[in-house]
Amino acid sequence: MIRDAKGGPFTWLLDWYIGRKVRGAFRGVWARGALPSSEGGLLVYLNHSNFWDGFVLHQLGKAAGWDVYAMMAEENLAKYRFHARIGAFSVRRGDRHSAVESLRYAVELTERPRAAVCVFPEGELRPGGGPPAALQRGVEVIARRAGVRCLPVAIRYAFLEHEKPDVLLEVGTPHAAAELPVFEASLRELHARVMEARDTTGFTCLVEGRRGAKDRWDAVKGLPEGPPAESH
Repeated sequence: MIRDAKGGPFTWLLDWYIGRKVRGAFRGVWARGALPSSEGGLLVYLNHSNFWDGFVLHQLGKAAGWDVYAMMAEENLAKYRFHARIGAFSVRRGDRHSAVESLRYAVELTERPRAAVCVFPEGELRPGGGPPAALQRGVEVIARRAGVRCLPVAIRYAFLEHEKPDVLLEVGTPHAAAELPVFEASLRELHARVMEARDTTGFTCLVEGRRGAKDRWDAVKGLPEGPPAESH
């Protein structure tokens, strides 16, 4: 198992670099719903549809004031070891002993101050924007053993009325540990809700990206750009 290696100048450099990459790639990262404190530990579970998910999660944690850790497939973390510097730790799929070790480590991490342990319980990357697949039982095991609040979050990458895509995050209501169908129903409900959004009305801007040509033209012409964004 590969454990996280947070801390030090390299972590600070990665924090800056990831923020710069996200701001350059997207018009903004937006969230709808209250972001809870991670005091006392938090288990965050999300759908997994895009290469950018981990970086977006990193930015979400910074905006929310969480100390973020994320479970990552060991073959990927071994190739891109720098992810450990921003809180990634590994799980080896298909290896029961490794899975047990990773789940125990996830529970330990929830005991750290302001810790938000994040998992993508579909167990694989599923591009295309379809509804979440059946979830792996690990998310239920962590929740029951850690005894922390569980927060569902749905991610959507959307081209709306601008040349650059927006990242839309639908944040659910924290709930206690429960059986797996509760996790599945919560995530699918949030995913359906975020997929219905046609603009950023009702969302709060967590990360403001670079404006595209339409934004610049509207600014020159004095046209409204839509609902005002609350930046953090």
